[in-house]
Amino acid sequence: MSGFAGLRFFQCVKRLLPACMLGLLSGCNTVVMNPSGDVARQQADLILVSTWLMLIIIVPVILLTFFFAWKYRQSNTSATYEPDWDHSAKLELVIWGAPLLIIIVLGLVTWVSTHKLDPYRPLSRLTEGVALHKEADYLEVQVSALDWKWLFIYPEYGIATVNELVTPANKPIRFKITSATVMNSFFIPALAGQIYAMPGMETTLHAVINEPGEYTGFSANYSGAGFSHMRFAYRGVSAEDFQQWVAQVKASGQSLDTAHYLQLEQPTIKHPVERYAQVQEGMWHAIVNRCVHEGSVCMDAQMLADAQRMGSTEDSIAVLLGQTFAVLCLPANWWHGSLTLLTSCKAS
Repeated sequence: MSGFAGLRFFQCVKRLLPACMLGLLSGCNTVVMNPSGDVARQQADLILVSTWLMLIIIVPVILLTFFFAWKYRQSNTSATYEPDWDHSAKLELVIWGAPLLIIIVLGLVTWVSTHKLDPYRPLSRLTEGVALHKEADYLEVQVSALDWKWLFIYPEYGIATVNELVTPANKPIRFKITSATVMNSFFIPALAGQIYAMPGMETTLHAVINEPGEYTGFSANYSGAGFSHMRFAYRGVSAEDFQQWVAQVKASGQSLDTAHYLQLEQPTIKHPVERYAQVQEGMWHAIVNRCVHEGSVCMDAQMLADAQRMGSTEDSIAVLLGQTFAVLCLPANWWHGSLTLLTSCKAS
């Protein structure tokens, strides 16, 4: 009896297991496919369209695999047996034509969506059916990835926060993104797709949050020991609540100057939220060009100096080649005039 009871128990568990798995899946956060921002919504639609197009091929292939396995099973003696069959024009047309048409449609969808959802491209709408004027005012937020925290600077308001991002709902946002250390990835699933943050470079993301609420942002690119806790709170609020929040940040009293920034640069894990009422002028430029440390040369200044040196070197080489050509290839009485011509043309 004990063995029979154990078998019955195993059968019950086996039957209930799928229901238990569905129960566990009900707790999954599907924010990527049900976001609150228009850009993320369009990206989710693109995923659905691509999936449905591919299923047009995948589902029939799977069903036909089971159908052929069942129809031509060994015990089915009534199935047609044609060992010499080798070609069917109709079958070839279906096998190659259907995938080709789907690839063409996918290519068109991808081409249009790639340009339409280009993160550098300003938004053309706030939400479906609500167009956005080209001259619309954007809220600019400068984002810097640190070890292992996020710094947000609001240049319009002269404030900054650490691990806290707040924006008004239905207000277009322009993110300027960089990294102070290794390459990272800025990702708010409810708002838009991930954008890489790279040291010495500035990437851009245009987005809008349409529904007020509390969301989560994080790093989607491994960056070291504190990567798992490199998260921040993101809130979409009304315009009035946003102005109140700005006033609260301005009342915090702290100032983001060079000394405070260098402290933030030090690696920390689970860094608390910090607010800065003022931001030192030129801070973002110094972060992007990696010259916050006193005495360091900014990357843009260094590149300008290098370009100027390269330009003067190219001029010298051109004149030298011109002189050599004149001496070797031209008559003696042409040399002076040719050199003068080459020099004057180069100078112009």
